[in-house]
Amino acid sequence: MRLRSDIWVSAYRRRCELGGAYAMIRRRGAAEAGAILIKIDRLDGKAALFGPAPQSLFDEGDTERRFVRMHDPEVLDVLATEERLAKEVRFDPDLWIVEIEDKQGRHFLLDEESGDPNRV
Repeated sequence: MRLRSDIWVSAYRRRCELGGAYAMIRRRGAAEAGAILIKIDRLDGKAALFGPAPQSLFDEGDTERRFVRMHDPEVLDVLATEERLAKEVRFDPDLWIVEIEDKQGRHFLLDEESGDPNRV
């Protein structure tokens, strides 16, 4: 069973803030199972956007949330990420949007293989 979205988002915000970044919930989605999008604002006009990984990356019985970068370049300009977020909300009105402000561009998503919380 997967952790509820609202509980996961709350724990993720705490992880980011303990790491020295500012984290805010921009949009609350479905509490039980809403998809979660994460915007990393580098505060220099550049940002990155992470979303749920495709099901093909999950093992049978895997209950952890996994994320992938939603664009090819490492960063996009902030306007491009905002346009993408608007498109995603039109497609799925039950999704969550969490925005992290961090000059270093850290996303605090755990890479299970390396254990590095800033590598996906």
